[in-house]
Amino acid sequence: MNLSAFSDSLSAKKLLEQIRKRAAKLGPIKIMEVCGTHTMEIGRLGLRSLLPPSISLVSGPGCPVCVTPGDYIDAAAGLAMEKRVRIVSYGDMIRVPGNLTSLEKAKTKGAKIEVVTSPLEALAIAKQYPDEEIVFLAVGFETTAPATALSIAAASDAGLENCSFLMSHRVVPPALEALLADKDIGISAFMLPGHVSAIIGEGPYRLLPEHGIPGVITGFEPLDILLGILDICMLLAEGTPRVVNAYRRIVKPDGNKRAVAAIEKVFEPCDAMWRGIGIIAGSGLAIRDTYSRFDASLRFAVLLDVKESSPQPPGCSCGLVLKGILKPDQCPLFASACTPRTPIGPCMVSSEGSCAAYFKYGA
Repeated sequence: MNLSAFSDSLSAKKLLEQIRKRAAKLGPIKIMEVCGTHTMEIGRLGLRSLLPPSISLVSGPGCPVCVTPGDYIDAAAGLAMEKRVRIVSYGDMIRVPGNLTSLEKAKTKGAKIEVVTSPLEALAIAKQYPDEEIVFLAVGFETTAPATALSIAAASDAGLENCSFLMSHRVVPPALEALLADKDIGISAFMLPGHVSAIIGEGPYRLLPEHGIPGVITGFEPLDILLGILDICMLLAEGTPRVVNAYRRIVKPDGNKRAVAAIEKVFEPCDAMWRGIGIIAGSGLAIRDTYSRFDASLRFAVLLDVKESSPQPPGCSCGLVLKGILKPDQCPLFASACTPRTPIGPCMVSSEGSCAAYFKYGA
């Protein structure tokens, strides 16, 4: 047993012993960690090798960059090539392959692309370049959506006419319901994302018990993850599906009401495409009519196809990995044609991608 990665190895050892005892009384368990940060931390800890063989941890669609449709990337790269357009984006988006191109390729051809850590920086850039159109790539889950909403409201208040937002925000609960509807996946329980839950709280996960599946909201420290797995084993033994909040120091039952209010003020739910998964009803956020002048898809007549699933590159299994059907090292391209230096699929590009985690830390 290698517990060197745990800051409190004694507590970790005790938790692992409890997990083994609980798991011995259960059948095979398939736990999906929804959040990409959980996936990276589980890999860093080598946690899969420490758990009993009956417990399988699989990654889900918890990487927002990974589920961003290819046609969105192509549209953003196309806008970037317009002479008076400057794209503003989070860094993870730059190398993600679209169906035809990427922002990185557009930049090598002279496109103006700036990397930021907050959408509010797009407003400052818009003021700096008043003769250009500034387009922020609004990608992410409920964690980043409040910042985008506040930025759009701030742009409206400031009367910024050269700033717009190309939307690709996604919300997690509808995706969980879509996964549960796919009987091929066979999930026993969900390890629910701490960051997203800090915004939305416990309530939106009520759908899990309705499907007979338990879930545990947990944090990202090593002991948080082990406690989450132990709680899942206890819930499965109990036989009554519930959602447990094991991250109460951060996640309140009602979440962050101000953040949710900001989202609801600026956005409305819409059907949305998840790369490798397909269309999920009510899983996207669209800009409300009140703020539609800041919608880049309307301003530039950008058509984002939501009728068909974005095609995967030949041989790429990212879609099956995002559903938890395959593990990254089961993809035929993994660590051969597809590496962090030469990524073919989005799961290898993102710092939260499951393929990137497996490549860096092993299975």
